[in-house]
Amino acid sequence: MEVLLGIFSAFGLSASAGLNAYIPLLVVGVLAHYTDWITLNSPWDLLANPWILILLGILVIIEMLADKFPAVNHVNDAIQTFVRPAAGAIAFAASAKVITDMNPVLALAAGLLVAGSVHVVKSVAVRPAVTAVSGGAGNIPISIAEDILATIVSILSIIIPVIVGILAVFTLALLLWWLWRRTENQEELTKSEPARDP
Repeated sequence: MEVLLGIFSAFGLSASAGLNAYIPLLVVGVLAHYTDWITLNSPWDLLANPWILILLGILVIIEMLADKFPAVNHVNDAIQTFVRPAAGAIAFAASAKVITDMNPVLALAAGLLVAGSVHVVKSVAVRPAVTAVSGGAGNIPISIAEDILATIVSILSIIIPVIVGILAVFTLALLLWWLWRRTENQEELTKSEPARDP
């Protein structure tokens, strides 16, 4: 059971990194430094170093601010295409409960894939849709919501990883249902279109 909770925790942290690269790393570092809720193995214990925590805090503020300005937002997303998956890999691998039972390379790869996938969905599907619908006015509220969501998921991933696991299964089921309905609706539209005469 402990391994399963560690996996839920690691997946939640790496998914959060797909939204904001530094929030899950800061949460892990702060909780490891000030509480006994998480214990980091070497070399990940560097995240709990006070100087690293200060650096992560500065990086969180920079990313939050950069994500709120339309022109800077696009440049930030391009840079974060490389940073967020790397942060997800570190967050996944830093989970002490998982790294002891999982090959470090596999843990890094899993975190990279999870954070990278969340970042791609955010930057390729969600943000352009919000920009198109709202004329760019919705990007700031969406960015704030992403930061809040990344913080909550990061904290819950460590404190109550079962909830993160349930949310992940629910989200996956919802996504699969949406894709199934979309495919079904497209098939109905294709059948209902009148045949064209040559």
